[in-house]
Amino acid sequence: MSRPVLQIIAASTRPGRKGIAIARWLEQVAREQDVFDVELIDLAEVGLPLMDEPNHPRLRSYTHDHTRAWSATIARGDAYVFVTPEYNHSFPATLKNALDYLFAEWGDKPAGLASYGGVSAGLRSAAALKPVLTSLRMVPAVEAVSLPFAMAAVDAEGVYHPTEEATASAVAMLGELVRLDGVLRPGRAAAAGA
Repeated sequence: MSRPVLQIIAASTRPGRKGIAIARWLEQVAREQDVFDVELIDLAEVGLPLMDEPNHPRLRSYTHDHTRAWSATIARGDAYVFVTPEYNHSFPATLKNALDYLFAEWGDKPAGLASYGGVSAGLRSAAALKPVLTSLRMVPAVEAVSLPFAMAAVDAEGVYHPTEEATASAVAMLGELVRLDGVLRPGRAAAAGA
């Protein structure tokens, strides 16, 4: 059996963003755990337009090349980590748009949340994201990464310098994603064979 694929998705697309540094750090931590094949997905590079498919995502009847490419990318993932800032007590519209493009590709897969912000550590964005993930049939991990004042921990070269607690929370979240993938994988295999 091949190793599961973990996709770390950086949600912020705005210039000067710090989330890409956090996503790269999580990518490194995940590679060090050596249980996933790890992919970093930057929504700024994906560049999805505002949802422009005429058919409901449940049908998987995509009319645009960018949607077909996004579908193929997400379909190969077995677990996800969403790296999200907090914008006005919620998560960025870019992430909601990327989630809304697809349906079946997300289903029966575990999701980890890595939120960042000021004093709140982006916790309100994580809380707002969970119902969206569950409506797409993802299973959010209880363990999460919450990074207060994360912007101050990114140096001039764009490298995030985590605390010991941040690293410990990342390792715990990744361990839970491995466990959840093991639980959910048989159901995905059965559904694919149906």
